[in-house]
Amino acid sequence: MKILVIAPQPFFTPRGTPFSVYYRTLVTSQLDNNIDLLTYGQGKDVAIPNLRIIRIPGFSKFGTIKVGPSAYKLFLDVFMVAYATGLLLTNSYDVVHAHEEAVFFCRFLKPIFRFKLVYDMHSSLPQQLTNFEFTKSKLLIRMFKFLEDSCLKKADAIITICPDLAGYVGKLLNNPKKHFLIENSIFEPIRLKSIDDNTDITTDNTCPLAGSNPYIIYAGTLEAYQGIDILIPAFKIFQAQHPDYRLVIVGGNAKQVQLYKNLAQEVGITDSCIFTGQVSQAEAKQYCSCASILVSPRKSGTNTPLKVYEQIASGIPLVATRIYSHTQVLDDNVAFLVDPSPESMAEGLAAATKEDGRDKAENAKSLYVEKYSRDAYLEKMQNLFGHLQSHPRV
Repeated sequence: MKILVIAPQPFFTPRGTPFSVYYRTLVTSQLDNNIDLLTYGQGKDVAIPNLRIIRIPGFSKFGTIKVGPSAYKLFLDVFMVAYATGLLLTNSYDVVHAHEEAVFFCRFLKPIFRFKLVYDMHSSLPQQLTNFEFTKSKLLIRMFKFLEDSCLKKADAIITICPDLAGYVGKLLNNPKKHFLIENSIFEPIRLKSIDDNTDITTDNTCPLAGSNPYIIYAGTLEAYQGIDILIPAFKIFQAQHPDYRLVIVGGNAKQVQLYKNLAQEVGITDSCIFTGQVSQAEAKQYCSCASILVSPRKSGTNTPLKVYEQIASGIPLVATRIYSHTQVLDDNVAFLVDPSPESMAEGLAAATKEDGRDKAENAKSLYVEKYSRDAYLEKMQNLFGHLQSHPRV
């Protein structure tokens, strides 16, 4: 099929939704489809066969595009609508695969251009408005809710990324057969188009950390909800009984890193806490390969973090907070689940140093192979396209 993918994201940049867009598009290409991908001007081109990337202007002078809804994204999405309309006028697409808010305008273009519409639903957009404190207007939130429900009804297929979102959508659909739960569970190296950028691609898992200390590794963004303010004081408590351990925090922009460096100094662990700042995907994997314990101290949320799938596949003991964001995938058989507090996190870290840490890590690997591996992901995508080919347009 000829497919138009619309991703209102700075693609590719190393954060949640762009990772999801990359792997969806990669597997779609490997299923012998030809793809045009419309995205923002900011980001790096990726090397995927049968893929053409079309970008709106970058508008870099207005700054980088932050996670979540913003007036900046609304401005950019005006150009996305114009470019999408132009592509639909000049090409005949079998399917439009709309990520996130792109579905809002694709829903109205669908009856004009008669394509099949896939809604890739990474989260509930009305919930995002409140979660990111974009607006407190009940009227605006109700409008988004009405529009989202309309898109769910009109889409030919809906993809959700976690059981919580799947349950939310399942209650709203009259036709459950068009709904597909496809977790963001694969994590092979991103292949960038520029030769210079492909320093990011490596299979070398040599640990870049010197010395023989055991390491606790966090890798990801340093947004407030990630719980680094829990992890740092937890490590202080833990280290009192385990002085040989070191904490490594991988990721974050300069401002975020400085904020948590200050916290590490306040609690007195500066000498045993390492901050790398933002690194490439390959470098993050190398740091994680050093770990004796991996952590996910997230404080809130319902969508499962992408890194959890890589963590359970790693064979390394995992300590994670007992919140719904995690427990949709994790249980006490595969991870050390703790309350989102420094004291409970410290207890979990101590438990992970014991013998049953390895047992849980092996259980986690088995869970990943059974439910979330690349083969499982590929089968779910094949089911999606089988549905699109065999069912008439909604």
